[in-house]
Amino acid sequence: MRIGMISEHASPLAALGGQDAGGQNVYVASLARALAARGHEVAVYTRRDDPYLPDVVEMVPGVTVVHVPAGPARVLPKDEMLRWMPDFGRWLAETWLLGAAGRPDVLHANFWMSGVAALTANQLVPGRRIPLVQTFHALGSVKRRFQGARDTSPARRIAVERMLAETADLVLATCSDEVAELHRAGAARCHVRVVPCGVDVERFAPEGSTHTPVPSSPGVLNLVCVGRLVPRKGIDTVVDALPRVPGARLVVVGGPEASGLHHDPEARRLLDRARRHGVADRVELTGAVGQDRLPGLLRRADVVVATPWYEPFGIVPLEAMAVGRPLVGSAVGGLLDTVKDGETGILVPPRDPGALAAALRRLAGDEELRARMGRAARRRAERHYGWSRVAEQVEEAYRSVAAHDRVPALEAL
Repeated sequence: MRIGMISEHASPLAALGGQDAGGQNVYVASLARALAARGHEVAVYTRRDDPYLPDVVEMVPGVTVVHVPAGPARVLPKDEMLRWMPDFGRWLAETWLLGAAGRPDVLHANFWMSGVAALTANQLVPGRRIPLVQTFHALGSVKRRFQGARDTSPARRIAVERMLAETADLVLATCSDEVAELHRAGAARCHVRVVPCGVDVERFAPEGSTHTPVPSSPGVLNLVCVGRLVPRKGIDTVVDALPRVPGARLVVVGGPEASGLHHDPEARRLLDRARRHGVADRVELTGAVGQDRLPGLLRRADVVVATPWYEPFGIVPLEAMAVGRPLVGSAVGGLLDTVKDGETGILVPPRDPGALAAALRRLAGDEELRARMGRAARRRAERHYGWSRVAEQVEEAYRSVAAHDRVPALEAL
């Protein structure tokens, strides 16, 4: 099967940890590899953000990354890209009409603006339309609810997402909470199937040939947070909890390169907060790290912490599970599906430093409980979230829409 995967702002080749580089990049890269391993040909279409990028890059055998000329060839905040999506879609249509490879058998749009590009392309390609699968990764209605006036999304986002949910042949939701949100938004007519994100259970494993866990010193609880340095990730909640967890040390992985942390507003805010609480000597920000170092950093944790205000899915909890570490996380979004409260970790209310501190103290005082949760987490990751298992479910979804022949509507654009 020829698969056209559209990921307008999240290149599978991008370095992680930046403002708009995170879980979606991992999802697209990992799913493309896993689908290629199942014998499919995958082309990932992402917007060119550098004039010196090659037109096409072979990521692995069976996966090519195509840099689409849509808008200026420089980095843009994703909230500014909507105006270029019709150009993106027109370029796709022209390429599929004139290119040697021909058009894909199925399109998989990642994020709502990729859906706009996919619908535009389908409108312009003559003959039978290409079946469209849509993954939102995050919904505008949820972002608006939690960020309010700070939401910088285009005003039309929610209306366009509703139209995409009704127009796409299938919506792949990454968690149960997203299904409920789609229905609350009025997308009752859409076809929705839950297929979670995945994790590389071979690379993220409890033991590694070059990285081994470092046992804690007596009385020390090593905490690790991984993610973009943006307020919604709730890292400030962890900093606020530290004074109530004696001996806890926090390592925060993500953000710009280490040399640029002193210029980053969120990094400065977190360090100022730590100083006010008197725990600055127990907080370390590493900045961005390569994906090759991440498994080792997670193995160094006694507990991995993820306390976002909201989280469409959350890949870091899966990575923590895969390396056999318990996770203390917010009871929101995808974490409600992935974390088995009391079995593989502990869920706490978001923005509640007191509840977080209580959960961390419970784990700090019970090494056997941490070990038991870590073993259960690893088993759950292997059973449900390996990328080969996820790719099998996505492939089944692609085949289920292959016979569909609906005409997409563009009125909401």
